[in-house]
Amino acid sequence: MTQPTVGFIGVGVMGEPICRHIATKSGAPVIASDPNAEPLKRLAAHGVRAVGLDELTAQADIVFLSLPSGEVMKQVVMAPGGLAGRLSRGKTIVDLSTSSVDVTLEVARHLEEKGIHFADAPVMRTRAAAEAGTLAVPVGGSPEVFERIEPFIRAFASDVTHAGNVSAGQVVKILNNMVLYETVLALSEAAAIGRRAGVQPDVLFQAFSTGSADSFALRNHGMKAIAPQLFPEKAFPVSYARKDISYAVALGEQVNVDPTGARNLLDTLQKAIDAGHGDKYAPAISLLFESSPLPA
Repeated sequence: MTQPTVGFIGVGVMGEPICRHIATKSGAPVIASDPNAEPLKRLAAHGVRAVGLDELTAQADIVFLSLPSGEVMKQVVMAPGGLAGRLSRGKTIVDLSTSSVDVTLEVARHLEEKGIHFADAPVMRTRAAAEAGTLAVPVGGSPEVFERIEPFIRAFASDVTHAGNVSAGQVVKILNNMVLYETVLALSEAAAIGRRAGVQPDVLFQAFSTGSADSFALRNHGMKAIAPQLFPEKAFPVSYARKDISYAVALGEQVNVDPTGARNLLDTLQKAIDAGHGDKYAPAISLLFESSPLPA
């Protein structure tokens, strides 16, 4: 059976390693397009051929998108000259970006009218997981579309869940990030309080890891970022976290649940952006608490 040709748009921080894994593990020919030539040059060593959008949409049977936001994804698909007007009937788009449920459903409906299949498959876990090919991916799409794309997703993910119909993947990803960063907020508060009360964050977090406060957030965001105060740029930044949490708040409002914790987190993320930390790794929200005035 002939393998479908895979197209990939957006080979940035997460997209580059994902594209590389598909090219080296799936057995399918992979073509890619991105305004930045550097990652395309690196991917060429792994068999990925750089092409323009015309060639990509003419040749690719399945097109993966790894883009900064749902709004960018919508533009790439629906704007004049976008994918919706270029791809032929029967082809498939897979959105790896984190997009709002509303945008996801709008794009899916638009594509359905043109006979183009769509799935949302936002990626979870870190850039290190993307490099290792061990991402977690919840997928929203019909069973038929999921069956078609699952082998390619498993090339870069160790955990793949068919969450339901279109938009279900985004629901899972958005709520995953809501819970994760509410935990990061709690760790940020605990670190600042503990430090001022005489217990250093590294000691505090090590003790947490032996008790009921242990978590992925503690061991990764707490121990590796908040305790040593390391918040590099070109990691998942505060501004991206704010985008994801705004999606969670909007989703809560749509289903008539007041997401009080997420609202508080959203306010904290905005304060961090206002303080100049928007491009830093998202646990940099802890800087707000470290810099608060000491008691008189």
